[in-house]
Amino acid sequence: MNENEKPVQETEEETPEELEEELTEELDEAESDDEDDAVSEYNDAASEYAALEEQLSEANDKYLRLYAEYDNYRKRTAKEKTETYSNATSKCIEELLPFIDSFERSLDTECADEHFRKGMDMIFKQLQDFLTKMNVIEVKALGAEFDPNVHNAIQQQADTDYAANHVCAVFQKGYMIGDKLIRPAMVAVAV
Repeated sequence: MNENEKPVQETEEETPEELEEELTEELDEAESDDEDDAVSEYNDAASEYAALEEQLSEANDKYLRLYAEYDNYRKRTAKEKTETYSNATSKCIEELLPFIDSFERSLDTECADEHFRKGMDMIFKQLQDFLTKMNVIEVKALGAEFDPNVHNAIQQQADTDYAANHVCAVFQKGYMIGDKLIRPAMVAVAV
């Protein structure tokens, strides 16, 4: 034997059955590890899906609450706007009523100049048209049954041509805008 030559180590050769058994064991271990990994991945994905579903549910709930709040805000501001307009109109007409009363009284007085009288009648007609356009109506008083909601009784009169509890004289006209009373009519009631 040469010094340079190394002795060949004898290796045990495995039989095909042993190799097959070894490979089967390795495959079983790999499959087992793969199954564990797959189950673990599935569980992770399921928990992540549940967390995302919960977040979506919370976001949807917040959205619905915000939408409801906005809708309520929109309705409330529309109602306030309408009420503000109505209140401003009522206040304006209420301030205008004493001038209308004075104008009517001036028309009831005698006037020598027919042209002046005709001009005043035309102006008063324009004023009445304005009130109609603003939905202002006069409270029915003379001859109507007394209604404390729209009439302010300041006097009672006996021996009148009117039935009991009916308005027999009007001292100041009452006005309404739609269903809202601006000023009650000051009246005398028959007893």
